[in-house]
Amino acid sequence: MDRYLKLLADAGLELTAAEEAAGGGEIGQAEDALDRAGEALALLRADWAAMTPAQRAIVGGAAAPLRARLDHVRARLPKRVALSEGAPERDPDEEVDPAQAA
Repeated sequence: MDRYLKLLADAGLELTAAEEAAGGGEIGQAEDALDRAGEALALLRADWAAMTPAQRAIVGGAAAPLRARLDHVRARLPKRVALSEGAPERDPDEEVDPAQAA
């Protein structure tokens, strides 16, 4: 049971770090903390079958709000977009090498 409680605590701490980072505009750090929190919750999910009914009641009751927080913070983060690829444009103010211009 100690392992499960530690994973719950780790997830909670990482979620708090993610919320603070997101609030401060540090999107990369927020995403990293969310990933770590998600990993802790995934470990709990993987151990679910090995838990007793009493352990499941405790872990499930604590993990559900953590998962909701994780989803809420992740939804608030701006989506990452890739820059589109296109042909380079010539800048008329760019200096031209005289050897190439001739």
